[in-house]
Amino acid sequence: MDLAEVYEQFGPAFNEFAKGNPEPVKALYSHRNDATLANPFGPAVRGWDEVSRMLDYASSRFRDGQFLGAERIAEHTTAELTCVLDLEHWRSRVNERADVEPFDLRVTTILRREGDDWKVVHRHADPIATLDASGPVRGSPED
Repeated sequence: MDLAEVYEQFGPAFNEFAKGNPEPVKALYSHRNDATLANPFGPAVRGWDEVSRMLDYASSRFRDGQFLGAERIAEHTTAELTCVLDLEHWRSRVNERADVEPFDLRVTTILRREGDDWKVVHRHADPIATLDASGPVRGSPED
């Protein structure tokens, strides 16, 4: 499967994730022990078992959601690896919130060639989507 075909699977997989179903996203991932994931719901994890558990946990935080699309900021591809930087647009009921709300994620995804397919080997998503000249969005320890 080429990269364009893999990218086409992201939208439907993320839509399911936003509704609480992690399985389509899991299918996009490498199941090897060097796979990694860092997301806003927990610590960075390494290895397929930990990544799988974290995807289950993260998707369980979403309800009634939808993946609205992504803006590709950069893509760097070699024969074996590709790295993309996207600004993703979502809406979902997150945690115990009463309303479905929009949110953006700044995401770096690395895909690796595994046989004839491309698989996600690393994903780092954070909610810091706009510049803030005053510094990090979260306060310092002195706050």
